Amino acid sequence: MRLSQHVAVLAALVAVGIACKKEPVRVPAPPRPVATPAVVPNQPTTAPTPMGDGAMVPPKSDYEIYFNMDPTEIDKAGILRDIYFDYDQADLRETDRATLTQNGEAMKKFDFLIITIEGHADERGTIEYNLALSDRRARVVYDYLGSIGVPASRIKAVAYGKEIPVCTQSNEDCWQRNRRAHLTVTGKTAR
Repeated sequence: MRLSQHVAVLAALVAVGIACKKEPVRVPAPPRPVATPAVVPNQPTTAPTPMGDGAMVPPKSDYEIYFNMDPTEIDKAGILRDIYFDYDQADLRETDRATLTQNGEAMKKFDFLIITIEGHADERGTIEYNLALSDRRARVVYDYLGSIGVPASRIKAVAYGKEIPVCTQSNEDCWQRNRRAHLTVTGKTAR
């Protein structure tokens, strides 16, 4: 072998060596932890508040919150729901019995509430007839709440007939909304 051949072989080996040379394996850095968003409860809770000596005052219960509210504000909070009647009827429907049971449970839980049951009718019929019908509607709600343990001393029933509609259009949807017993918070008992 001649020198030029040796040089060529050597150059080839160097080239192969360079081509086969392995780069060090680079391991990627682990991903940075991603901060997870804080879980926000559906209903805000009242946090304890510090007292002067560093002790914490426990959060107020629903009972205390509502007891300290004005009756108008309690009424706006919507703890009591209206019930509705079929045309020319004062009978409770099954779904309305369930609603009244929930209303009764709220009345028992918040045992200081005084309510007025307002009986209403739609615009059809005479004033006298609708007053009598709305009175029967208010009375059936009054009797039902009494039957599930709400004291009669905390309930009053009144009839308004067709005089205070929530809807003034002359169609079935509107009339259905007016045929109701509206439960409104009108006062509180003393502790």
